[in-house]
Amino acid sequence: MLRHSIASILLALLLSGCEGDPAATTAPGSSPSAATPSTIAADANPLVTVYKTPTCGCCTKWADYLEDQGFEVALHDVDDLGPIKDRLGVPRDLRSCHTATIGEHVIEGHVPVGDIHRFLDTEGGGVLSVPGMPLGSPGMEHPSGSEAYESVLVRRDGTAEIFEHHPGD
Repeated sequence: MLRHSIASILLALLLSGCEGDPAATTAPGSSPSAATPSTIAADANPLVTVYKTPTCGCCTKWADYLEDQGFEVALHDVDDLGPIKDRLGVPRDLRSCHTATIGEHVIEGHVPVGDIHRFLDTEGGGVLSVPGMPLGSPGMEHPSGSEAYESVLVRRDGTAEIFEHHPGD
């Protein structure tokens, strides 16, 4: 994937001399705004749309954490997250207090930024979840430290696997 990204950047640089024509750097059959894993990952400030309940403070802390890491965040307060999670395909046993989207990618819960970047770089969509609300995960910081937790990947075909293990203190 890294080689593909470098090749895309080099091609864009070579084509940039085409009189500033935006179509000159767009692949045939695609639009300049099409969001693919490589274009999302290359975007310095991808838009993260976060759905949360109006009173959840840890969700707001997680959104602030994303902004501090360079993401653009749009918060949406909703009273019932169930229909959103259902529509986006978040398995019931992997749910948390908030749900976010970045293009075709779904982020569930207190997922660390490093995991999000890797998810955007390597997966063409699906769900990346930190189930529950683990102590010490982003937005759930606590003076007593952190507990071990995992980020779980659910691919579009429904298969799930541990994406990253985060050891506790």
